[in-house]
Amino acid sequence: MPHTIQSHLTRDKAALESALDMDLASARIEVQCLLQAVLQVNRAYLLTHPEQLLTSEQQESYAVLFEQRLRGEPLAYLLGEREFYGLNFRVTPATLIPRTDTELLVELALQRIPSHGAFRVLDLGTGSGAIALSIAHARPDAEVTAVDASQDALDVAQSNVQRLDLHNVRLMRSDWFTGLAGERFDLIVSNPPYIAAADTHLAQGDLRFEPRSALASGADGLDDIRRIVVQAQTYLNPGGWLLLEHGYDQAERVRALLQQAEFAEVFSACDLAGIERVSGGLVYSLA
Repeated sequence: MPHTIQSHLTRDKAALESALDMDLASARIEVQCLLQAVLQVNRAYLLTHPEQLLTSEQQESYAVLFEQRLRGEPLAYLLGEREFYGLNFRVTPATLIPRTDTELLVELALQRIPSHGAFRVLDLGTGSGAIALSIAHARPDAEVTAVDASQDALDVAQSNVQRLDLHNVRLMRSDWFTGLAGERFDLIVSNPPYIAAADTHLAQGDLRFEPRSALASGADGLDDIRRIVVQAQTYLNPGGWLLLEHGYDQAERVRALLQQAEFAEVFSACDLAGIERVSGGLVYSLA
């Protein structure tokens, strides 16, 4: 069979469906994404040029990417980017892959940040910078600090700062709060590791390829959240909020941790699937 755009769409979507147990529509979209990356064209071009033959170089590049995807390597890592909150972010195996569920954290943060005027935001464990940079892009007057313990992750975040031409973001290497002594913020956000270390999902799907240190956190998945909650008030101004993403079954426990740490107005918010995905609380006075 000749290596045309159409032949790949027809043949390869079925192979992906079988290998990765995905539906045909999703498999077709993934094949389109790989072809777009190799041919450097948009989706409309694929649809209007189905009989175009791939060159030998294009076919070789495509075959390598397709075989990697068949083995389960995440599409975002193969393409080197992922869309999040309407922006395109560079991602690598040094960072988590931004997910749609996390957009709720950005939305809740933006609700608490004025459209104009000074406001200090801290993103803990920034990874690719998706959360911090989405906030910075939407609130150019805000001063956004993004920290991560991984220099490799910070390098990716820095490339995204440059890609988005942002000038209100400060990147720092810090293990949670360790590099921030004496600083105060009006809002702290974080999507920390929250999967239990023995959870079988860590050996499935995209999670197999993502950095374990950014996924797992102790026996119940809450070690890092506990650490953040206990320390956060020291770094928040009066009236400041702490917002945390967490697992699908952790909202009640996270609310309890916030209440124990004497946060006020503790709440949880649901994602589009109706799952309590983000919890937070407010501080009234300096700790």
